[in-house]
Amino acid sequence: MKKDASQHTRPLVIGLDSSTTAMKALALDSNGQVLAAASQPIPLSSPQPNHYEQDPNHWWRAARLALREITRQIDPARIKALAISNQRETFVPLGWDQQPLRPAIIWLDERCKEEVEPFASEFGKKKLLKITGKPVDYAPVLYRLAWMKYHESERYRNIAMICDVHSYLVWKLTDVFRTSWASACPLGIFDLSRKEWSQPILDALALVPEQLPAAFCPGTVLGQVTDEAAAATGLIAGTAIAAGGGDGQAAGLGVAALQSDRAYLNLGTAVVAGVYNRKYKTGSAFRTICSCSDAGYYYESSLRAGTFAVDWLLKSVMGLDPARDPSIHQQLTADAGHLPPGSEGLFFVPYLNGVMNPYWDMNARGAFVGLSSAHERPHLYRAVLEGIAFEKTLALEAIEKTLRAPVRELIAIGGGTANALWLTILADITGRPIQLPSTSEASALGAGIAAAVAAGLHSDFRTAADAMTAIRETITPNPTRHKTYQSLLETYTTLYPNLSR
Repeated sequence: MKKDASQHTRPLVIGLDSSTTAMKALALDSNGQVLAAASQPIPLSSPQPNHYEQDPNHWWRAARLALREITRQIDPARIKALAISNQRETFVPLGWDQQPLRPAIIWLDERCKEEVEPFASEFGKKKLLKITGKPVDYAPVLYRLAWMKYHESERYRNIAMICDVHSYLVWKLTDVFRTSWASACPLGIFDLSRKEWSQPILDALALVPEQLPAAFCPGTVLGQVTDEAAAATGLIAGTAIAAGGGDGQAAGLGVAALQSDRAYLNLGTAVVAGVYNRKYKTGSAFRTICSCSDAGYYYESSLRAGTFAVDWLLKSVMGLDPARDPSIHQQLTADAGHLPPGSEGLFFVPYLNGVMNPYWDMNARGAFVGLSSAHERPHLYRAVLEGIAFEKTLALEAIEKTLRAPVRELIAIGGGTANALWLTILADITGRPIQLPSTSEASALGAGIAAAVAAGLHSDFRTAADAMTAIRETITPNPTRHKTYQSLLETYTTLYPNLSR
């Protein structure tokens, strides 16, 4: 067979994914083939319980090193554009000297909880929901800014630039202060229908639009790589930097979830599902965020305790350490797989870190219900997996009611996809096929798709997503188990309302 000589000359794009713990870079062609890949760790600190911070210089260092590794593998002259996907609900304030006024406060952080209710009540909860698409919860940066305004007032008064991760990296690469709509909207101060920073919310925070990056449609060229950034990264000066988006929406694009009957399902630290729709709607059953494309939104459900809950069970409850003994997961999965649906009467409510949709209760807590002396480790393990799947089923059903249309398939991504039992449980409980994409780096691929549109390798987002993504496997639901789970779901639905009384 002849080798395709063009694979060494055809144009490429880079998807750069700045997640919570790592910077990942993929060099992709117009078919989504990965020609080079790199990853660099990003340190995370917790100065006190429930406080989580990062040094933004570590974002830039990780980006430089990852891009250096990419440009050692391929000719950087072939790279026509780069776009970024970023961890959401994270920000760093910069002073007039363009240096950080404090470490970045990241999305895991809970220090702003006491600011949420007073700010939301004074501003108006319905008004906030209408403007931002976000029900009241401590996740948006809005409340972290309110916390900083109250607790770090001197630093707050000296803010010159408020950077999300996307705008910080774009600024370091291009020397322009710009971001994507799909990175701006998770901050909770962005008017989703107008696609601009909300002046009423900024007024309430004593901020002005000039302190925030100019926001553009995903796929827009924001600037070009400067000479200084080229020397630091190995990229060619003048390479286009395009608007990408938050990692959740970028993952949706990276699995071609651009129609309302297909949802992305991220089985990560948190479990997040998003359903695409072109219309802007809000509700308590989901949060609304911009799509990482030129049109539309995702109605997104989020459960903070995903693989986090599994890790908590193994380490804190069972006293096991999978890092030292990887066979622990395999043994528990095998044993739990022999149990019947419902874990023999044991339920798990996965609200270890509060609950977002549909209750929006920051103070909710998790619970095992129905625990007896007959239950052993495999029962607890299976109950945790089932509890998360019950939550996602209820969330999807609520979104379907808003859409008045069915969600027929789920595209699963994230570390949890390595757990075959969990995928089977998800298919059986939701009653929907679970599809696995050909790449494990959906967010980076989504950023790459945005870069491909910006570079003109594809004419539009739908065409680009169809060409650059693929499905490698499908797990179909078992009808008998699904029927059993439907009955169990009725019981599960009553647990939180009764426990919270």
